[in-house]
Amino acid sequence: MTIRQTEVRLAPRPRGFHLVTREVMAQLPPLPRCGLVHLFVKHTSCGICLGENADPDVRRDMETVFNRLVPENRPEYTHTLEGPDDMPAHAKSALAGVSLTLPVTGGRLNLGTWQGIYLCEFRNHGGPRALVATVVGEGGGDE
Repeated sequence: MTIRQTEVRLAPRPRGFHLVTREVMAQLPPLPRCGLVHLFVKHTSCGICLGENADPDVRRDMETVFNRLVPENRPEYTHTLEGPDDMPAHAKSALAGVSLTLPVTGGRLNLGTWQGIYLCEFRNHGGPRALVATVVGEGGGDE
């Protein structure tokens, strides 16, 4: 069994749900024949999740859903010094989550046909994002 860990850097993106599967995969070490990839976002105002990888309307609709669940400019928010998108971004991050654990089979991510990795950017100008990728498994992957 081997364990490898690397940091994945994602380019800055505007607010929204962004398909980043290829960008993440390009930065991972070789994958084992059988194992897991754990991805952890090192930020408190974005998230990561699995979603529809084909129709971009789904990503736009996800943004709409999250904005309705956690609206900006609520008078009861007290954490407001970093702008109207900051406190909602923290709440949305807690809802979306900051980690994914994905199966590896035959040296590839074993995702469903329509599944892709989303970076959920909840800030208007979040900047570059960093993920910790931990790959655990047996066989292949330059063992």
